[in-house]
Amino acid sequence: MSAALLEIAELRLGFGGDRPFEALSGVGFTMGRERLGIVGESGSGKSLTGRSILRLPPPGAVMSARRLSFDGIDLLTAGEDALRALRGRRIGLVLQDPRFSLNPVMAVGRQIAEAYRAHGRAGAREAREKALAMLEAVRIREPGRVFDLYPHQISGGMGQRVMIAMMLAPGPDLLIADEPTSALDVTVAIDVLSILDEEVSRRGMGLVFISHDLDLVAGFCDRVLVMERGRIVESCEAAALESAEHPYTRRLLASRPRRRAS
Repeated sequence: MSAALLEIAELRLGFGGDRPFEALSGVGFTMGRERLGIVGESGSGKSLTGRSILRLPPPGAVMSARRLSFDGIDLLTAGEDALRALRGRRIGLVLQDPRFSLNPVMAVGRQIAEAYRAHGRAGAREAREKALAMLEAVRIREPGRVFDLYPHQISGGMGQRVMIAMMLAPGPDLLIADEPTSALDVTVAIDVLSILDEEVSRRGMGLVFISHDLDLVAGFCDRVLVMERGRIVESCEAAALESAEHPYTRRLLASRPRRRAS
């Protein structure tokens, strides 16, 4: 594995009230500039782990860790100004459904341009050129036309490509992709994965790929973490996932839909 880009130790996240609940219980891992998959059932803590890296826990949650470090920066002690400088600029987050992430009253190209300008000293012309280049990089045809479209005028697959373009525009070192293909049909999902694969390889980035699809993660990632009830129960090379030994991982593997023989 390459040099550590992200280091997490004893990450905990809980909710108070009359019946306290610990959603993350001592999560810990180290990753470099690699593709790290996180899998598990709904409610296992995958997405909470991804958001905790950005110090964006849900309202009312209490978060703590023995170590939470990104490229040598202590995220636990970093102030809000320092965190804002990291979010988007050095750590990007791609969510599952672009309809809830894109501004509905702003053209998609302008949103990419604004994301670029927000993290660098770029003028309007340079930002527009960067946005057009990013739309082309994520394989959107006629980027000049799409630049002026609004989110409701584009498909879900195109919206997800726009989100990826927006997160990649500032040149992050780490990209967190939270179920980026689960709302897409198979053909579009394969295309989106191909774009991520190409960009991560070209830029030498780290990628945290969160998914419930074990087969997808096994074929796309370098390593896999398996989460159950807020804990990491297994860590293995992606190519060895089929041979995982933990009972929970075995149950997940056994529950996958099987194709019927023709």
